[in-house]
Amino acid sequence: MSDTEFDAKGYVKGLTTRPGVYQMFDNLGELLYVGKAKNLKNRVGSYFRARGLSAKTVALVNKIARIEVTVTNSETEALLLEHNLIRTNKPPYNILLRDDKSFPYIYLSDGDWPRLSIHRGPRKAKGRYFGPYPNAGAVRQSLEFLQKVFQVRQCEDSYFRNRTRPCLQYQIGRCLGPCADRVASDVYSEAVEDTVKVLNGKSQTVTQELVERMESASMSLEFEKAAEYRDRINYLRHLQESQYVSGDSGDIDVLAVAESHGMACIQHLYVRNGQVLGSRSHFPKLRLDETAEDVLSNYIAQRYLAIESQFSPPREIFVNVTLADADIFEDALTQRFERKVVLRSGLRGERQQWLNLAINTAQQNLLSAVNDKQNVLQRFESLRDVLQWDELPQRMECFDISHSSGELTVASCVVFDHNGPLKSDYRRFNINDITGGDDYAAMNQAIQRRYQRLRDGEARLPDLLIIDGGKGQVGQAEEALREVQVDIPVIGIAKGTTRKAGFETLIARSGDKWLETVLPSDHSALHLLQHIRDEAHRFAITGHRQRRGKKRQVSALEGIVGIGPKRRKELLNHFGGLQGVQRASVEDLQGVPSINKKMAQDIYDALHTQ
Repeated sequence: MSDTEFDAKGYVKGLTTRPGVYQMFDNLGELLYVGKAKNLKNRVGSYFRARGLSAKTVALVNKIARIEVTVTNSETEALLLEHNLIRTNKPPYNILLRDDKSFPYIYLSDGDWPRLSIHRGPRKAKGRYFGPYPNAGAVRQSLEFLQKVFQVRQCEDSYFRNRTRPCLQYQIGRCLGPCADRVASDVYSEAVEDTVKVLNGKSQTVTQELVERMESASMSLEFEKAAEYRDRINYLRHLQESQYVSGDSGDIDVLAVAESHGMACIQHLYVRNGQVLGSRSHFPKLRLDETAEDVLSNYIAQRYLAIESQFSPPREIFVNVTLADADIFEDALTQRFERKVVLRSGLRGERQQWLNLAINTAQQNLLSAVNDKQNVLQRFESLRDVLQWDELPQRMECFDISHSSGELTVASCVVFDHNGPLKSDYRRFNINDITGGDDYAAMNQAIQRRYQRLRDGEARLPDLLIIDGGKGQVGQAEEALREVQVDIPVIGIAKGTTRKAGFETLIARSGDKWLETVLPSDHSALHLLQHIRDEAHRFAITGHRQRRGKKRQVSALEGIVGIGPKRRKELLNHFGGLQGVQRASVEDLQGVPSINKKMAQDIYDALHTQ
């Protein structure tokens, strides 16, 4: 039992047999687990049986100090309440989906010259949305195809408004050139309509229409136009050949779950208009001995029923396990989306082929994940032996620094545990107020900022801190840790004289002495350290590039007093772009109607002192 005496037998005896939600708390008042039940008395009582409980469930029960229940009118209400409580509180013993990124869509804007683009997040802008797609790669592939075939513009609206000459996309036949009036509005509208038909799965119809247009152009001796239609037809037929097309039509989500070695994989297959657009793998963390049915139930609740979710399910969802609560889920989904949504299992024919594809993919991805996890754990054990520790390191962090000639310095912190990279705990730090290029000062600042926060309870402290560098960097790390009064072992991984992987030296301090260790190039511990170092390096470079790119996106005209969006636009239009403004003299700048002499001088001074 828990430290606080909990009279489980007496509590269960007084419970209702109605449906509802139960919440389990420890003796500190922390929420441990949330569950739903169609019979609260039976379900809660099942946790306190004398035998037949798994080790994980016993571990949970031993922490319970208090249980609270909420009685609902129906099992559907219990399902929705359970999901909301899990989403809000994230109890440690519940299954949690780690991949919570919104799904990408293809967005077609409104207006005289609509634009195609990738979109994530709330769908508030006026226009049409097509999707969702399994990942951004699938969207980009579709956009690239549509650009080749129909040449609808994909440039930013701000770029489009300021163009007077056609860009490179027009020159290479990827855009109709509406920015420079190179296409009639009716021709552009026709291309937009064809694009919409393809996105709605009517590529066969579009192909037939293009064939008729090609023949008509040939009869009119417009051979160049006929050749354009021919190329579009070839592109469309290639698309139809490269996608699995079923005799069925409509939109379907296919969900398959696989379990092994305490891990699970959910494969989400996206079928739209009879075509498999792609799939996405999810690896939820299992806290108890959940069955495949439990895992899939939690996934459906979190993926479709989340209040903030932008993901709308199709009318049919295929699953590879029979859900006892299928009717409850159907009612909840139908209520949420105000249309009938059906869960189906035990399929036949072509539909079973889709499900088999998802099942086989889930099993393969799970096998790879299990092998990776076992490999990482073996590497941790090898590192423990090298460090001569009694206990296995549970959590490691590694820092790296990235900058361009000392400018826009970014420090990265990556975290590894027994599952490998723990990306949810990664952090970046923009380093300021140091001498450019001083990596020691940058490392010192990043470590102090990181561990000041961890010491104040932002997250748990690591068992080991790894630094990409030698004695100097390790010394700076140790000094920074002393400043924030945190005691963590530090080791450095320094490149050898050849600067090649496999010849690194491990640097650590023992009292007043430095210890240097060179491991064989095939040593598991070295592979683990190389992995975390390379990941820190990658994460730092990515952060630096993003910071540098963000700076480049800021116009040099911004920040000049008196020059707002309207005057910036006039300047750019008048001189044909920022380079023209930078080349202009004070007298030239005064030629812009809204720019007086003082403003012209201010602009000139600002652009030539940066």
